[in-house]
Amino acid sequence: MKRIYIVRHGQTYINRYDKMQGWCDTPLTDEGIKGAKDAGKALSDIPFDIAISSDLKRASDTCDYIINENCNRDELQHIATPFFREQFYGFFEGMNSDEAWRMIGGPHGYPRRDELLKKVDINTIKDYMKEADPYHEAENAEEYWGRVNKGFDLISKLDGAENILLVTHGFTIRSIVSRFAPGKYNLAHGPRNASITIMNMTDKDMKIASYNKMSV
Repeated sequence: MKRIYIVRHGQTYINRYDKMQGWCDTPLTDEGIKGAKDAGKALSDIPFDIAISSDLKRASDTCDYIINENCNRDELQHIATPFFREQFYGFFEGMNSDEAWRMIGGPHGYPRRDELLKKVDINTIKDYMKEADPYHEAENAEEYWGRVNKGFDLISKLDGAENILLVTHGFTIRSIVSRFAPGKYNLAHGPRNASITIMNMTDKDMKIASYNKMSV
């Protein structure tokens, strides 16, 4: 069995300003750096066999801060990959979140993000996003999972890797939890920056063991 410790990156400036942040990137704030280091301390005794992150700088930097605190830091390899990037929001990248979600959910009767997430499954929301994007460049569910599934395939083929650090993004963690633990957790509010979600992967399935914790 592989145990995957999924960490959301630390707070960024766009997080602070409550704007849409998918493939666009901004640096970690001082609070974000502290959160990344705190996550590293919480995970310091887990002997990670490998560290994987999104290749976006906010996730890659968070991963490096966590590695620096780890008991295996001198041996730990860090793989940064686009497979675990956040969803691409297309036209909505960098937009004020309330305005973006009003455009995405409003035509379907859900002008507020929290209401949309309570009433509509995440894959449908992804499709709504592509539909609402005037350029239709935002990822829909099929495009998004086609990419992320390659990341899980990569992990499944890591022989001998039992404890895996995975640093990724808020909506991606929501999406993973919704898929592998449907209805178990309240996803109307996403995982906190630098929070820890644990997934168990076997040859047969993947299950969420815990969600949105600040310690293990």
